[in-house]
Amino acid sequence: MKIAVLGAGAWGTALALSAAGRHDVLLWARDPSQAEALRRDRCNSRYLAGLPLPPGLRITADRTLAWAHAEASPDGLTVLATPTAGLRGQLLSLPDDRPVLWLCKGFESGTGALGHEVARDVRPDATCGVLSGPSFALEVARSQPTALVVASADASLREATVAAFHGEQMRVYSSADVVGVEVGGAVKNVMAIATGILESLPSAGLNARAALITRGLAEMTRLGLALGAQAETFMGLSGLGDLVLTATGDLSRNRRVGLLLGSGQPLAEVLRTLGHVAEGVLSAPTVVARARSLGVDMPISEAVLAVLEGRLAPAQAMAELMSRTSRSEGTLA
Repeated sequence: MKIAVLGAGAWGTALALSAAGRHDVLLWARDPSQAEALRRDRCNSRYLAGLPLPPGLRITADRTLAWAHAEASPDGLTVLATPTAGLRGQLLSLPDDRPVLWLCKGFESGTGALGHEVARDVRPDATCGVLSGPSFALEVARSQPTALVVASADASLREATVAAFHGEQMRVYSSADVVGVEVGGAVKNVMAIATGILESLPSAGLNARAALITRGLAEMTRLGLALGAQAETFMGLSGLGDLVLTATGDLSRNRRVGLLLGSGQPLAEVLRTLGHVAEGVLSAPTVVARARSLGVDMPISEAVLAVLEGRLAPAQAMAELMSRTSRSEGTLA
């Protein structure tokens, strides 16, 4: 297959690297100097230092060339590997309504739209989908075992994605529930910040972390159902799977944001220290806004937003969560 991956960050590079041994892959970098460095060094030293790029992986800074690469084959696949903030611009730059897949997880700042809602707005006739699930880019680039899910209303796009990326070290499952997969991918980042904050508090332990992750899954499910998702999606890879990984993994940027906030660092300093995009910081206001507009109760997300905005100290936010009135348990309680 001819595969064009647009975006040479950690995840785009890792996915291109994993597919390059079996397919004709072209990786697009927005910055010409970055593209030149990737070609020269055969390594993405900023995001995946020390991991060599396969000889067959081609790199370009010419977006027109990248579009044409995938279009040159009847089974070609175009993958957008930019942050959520860049998805609208990439979709608008598409030369036609070809099938397209994106990797980003989050809500668009300002509009509050998920990826499929952005696509519906700017490319209503295009066949679209999302590739998501529990996946640290570094482990994918190292060819460590990973399982993902592709979600699209179009069966042919799901099949093409499986053909492109399913292999010995990567399993790709398919789903028609785009809403559920995207809600899971977006909300788990906010929950990972919450978990990091919790872990930074000296009074909290593993019991508290398990409780927070479980109740975070309930929040995620409630919002997803209100937006039209299927409940079972949240027990799968893009729901529970991605939540557990992002909330507990040492490679999680969102968890690290929470840890640093809990240690007393202001948000601006945390983001400078991080040096990379942490989608949960951008998504938290929108998660809360959409939940409020739908009448969905999301107390953990509300607490995270209060900490990010400086309205509550981390210890205060967790104390408020613990003081909430008891109720009957249940996935949606």
